Amino acid sequence: MATFLYQLGRTAFRRRRLVALLWVALLVLAGAGAASAPTATSSSFSIPGTEAQKAFDLLEERFPGGSADGATARVVFKAPDGEKMTDAGPKEEVAKAVTELKAGSDQVASVTDPYTAQAVSKDGSTAYVSVTYKVNSMELTDATREALEETGTEARDAGLTVEIGGDALQTMPEQGAGEIVGVIIAGIVLVITFGSLVAAGLPLLTAIIGVGIGISTITALASVLDLGSTTSTLAMMIGLAVGIDYALFIVSRYRAELAEGREHEEAAGRAVGTAGSAVVFAGLTVVIALVGLAVVNIPMLSKMGFAAAGTVVIAVLIALTLIPALLGFAGKRVLGRKVRKGKAVSDKPNAGTRWARFVIRRPVTVLLAGVVGLGAVAVPAASLEVGLPDDGSQPVSTTQRKAYDLLSDGFGPGFNGPLMVVVDGDKSAADRTVEVVKGIEGAVAVTPPSFNRAGDTAVITVVPKDRPSSVATEELVQEIRDKSGDEVLVTGATAMNIDFSQKMNDALLPYLALVVGLAFLLLMVVFRSVLVPLKAALGFLLSVVAALGAVVAVFQWGWLGSLFGVEQTGPIMSMMPIFMIGVVFGLAMDYEVFLVTRMREAYVHGERPGEAIVTGFRHGARVVIAAAVIMIAVFSGFIGSSEQMVKMIGFGLAIAVFFDAFVVRMAIVPAVLALLGHKAWWLPRWLDRVLPDVDVEGEKLHKELAGKRGDPDEDRDLVGV
Repeated sequence: MATFLYQLGRTAFRRRRLVALLWVALLVLAGAGAASAPTATSSSFSIPGTEAQKAFDLLEERFPGGSADGATARVVFKAPDGEKMTDAGPKEEVAKAVTELKAGSDQVASVTDPYTAQAVSKDGSTAYVSVTYKVNSMELTDATREALEETGTEARDAGLTVEIGGDALQTMPEQGAGEIVGVIIAGIVLVITFGSLVAAGLPLLTAIIGVGIGISTITALASVLDLGSTTSTLAMMIGLAVGIDYALFIVSRYRAELAEGREHEEAAGRAVGTAGSAVVFAGLTVVIALVGLAVVNIPMLSKMGFAAAGTVVIAVLIALTLIPALLGFAGKRVLGRKVRKGKAVSDKPNAGTRWARFVIRRPVTVLLAGVVGLGAVAVPAASLEVGLPDDGSQPVSTTQRKAYDLLSDGFGPGFNGPLMVVVDGDKSAADRTVEVVKGIEGAVAVTPPSFNRAGDTAVITVVPKDRPSSVATEELVQEIRDKSGDEVLVTGATAMNIDFSQKMNDALLPYLALVVGLAFLLLMVVFRSVLVPLKAALGFLLSVVAALGAVVAVFQWGWLGSLFGVEQTGPIMSMMPIFMIGVVFGLAMDYEVFLVTRMREAYVHGERPGEAIVTGFRHGARVVIAAAVIMIAVFSGFIGSSEQMVKMIGFGLAIAVFFDAFVVRMAIVPAVLALLGHKAWWLPRWLDRVLPDVDVEGEKLHKELAGKRGDPDEDRDLVGV
């Protein structure tokens, strides 16, 4: 592989104008496709194989035109102090609002009158109007949303409190300036690392081009492939991070080759052939981890994984082709000012060297400190509660959250998450179901069954006693399912969330086994060792669990919540654990590959185990730290999002990268290798013969180049960054 990439790097450098033109053309083509593509009108959410989805599909079949997947809204009215919603004045204002809603849009399917639908609280202080739409929330037009938001203007003027909840107001998540700040921080880190504005600008430029192509492609295909807004956000998050990092490794290696006296084209070829090999492998691990999310069998999650994986593939291809092409344009300007002026670079031990020697002297102390520290951070993970966000997790300043609170105060917390019980049977079956549900303690209200035209399917609405995301509501759903017959199905947003969480929990261990098993096999191929991959996999698990502990502490317990803009604590997003496993696995392997391959090469060339560790840190620690800081900066930029899910993902990935890069890879890994000594690189002979030689370190390339040129100086390492 290294030989092929060496030729690719030289070709891209030599044909740099053509390569650059091709990538610019791809960017323009993708942008034109995104600009001309129809607006994505759907972002469906389905959970194949669950009872809630089965009930939803049955409703679609038995209630044609019933808009079972249509958006919903609740316009909540609260009377002024001393008045009731049943008074003449408030009743008149509500009637006006109902009329406005019915005439406000042709996308409205139905509007209920609270005084005929028993939607007035017992104390008379609160009432609500239910609105259903013919299309889902992503298909609502701006005019329809504006009509909904303007509802109740006169009622507010009359002194009533009016708030609106439901998914009809769901819009694209707002991103603040955080992403831009993240990129700026990344630029500063690159300037400090390279000492050259040109060298620092190349990774940023190519990452932005790669993300531009990826996001534009996703936008162009969003309508056809039913891609949601979070898909683009995730692709941008991952694409920026790995795009900058992969380019960073290639540029750093290129500078090192120039410092050794290579010609520019030769240096580009060697940079792509050596560091590029590690980029390919690291990118492959990220792609496999993201694509592997498909095993969960939830379309939304699979699409997110595939889209993000696509941006990673683009980042790898850009690092291998566009970077050497742009290096050709940059010339010597890619070097620092001191090097360009011919000043010698000091060869004194750097911080990486000093840290590695410290770890080697005290491996047990460092290992215990790292493991105990991460173990302490991981403790909150034992209290992990998963669920999906609802209006109760919205910022307290939003109308959705205010409507949620008004309904909870007026009707009870369970009113925000009613269950829809679907009975596949006649009137007698429906009546029996009503009696069964009324006998369950957690149900505070049960409506009479509502039948379809054929009379063979009924829908019963059940209001839980507790809030939608509570354990008690989950137990209520399970009890209804256990005590009812096979013809009774429980669905609705709350039941869908519960089934989604359960499916994610069921898939967690199989997916974890897949990812860790894959990590072990791939690293065994790269490092030709058994214990090094085992150590890498265990370290990855430790960093993931610690990151989950931090997420629980901030988003579930509320520790330092105000610092990260968390206004409402609650369950952790159901997909967070499995999603973090997939993404962090790929990122963790990046650092493992770029740092430890340099150690292995030094060991193979005769250095003692301790010396090899120091060599690896001397050449790789600075760049790996820079890469980690960049990833943390990019991910942290998404913490400023108004969307709780995006905020949580940004925080989780940022803290996971911090733990894995600075604690696991920079402390625990060298400590373990120091303790293992020669045993770290042991591999049974039979296994050595069986495993394929992918030549990640470029040893075959080294021999080939040495043979062609007869250069006695070719004994030096070609690996590392």
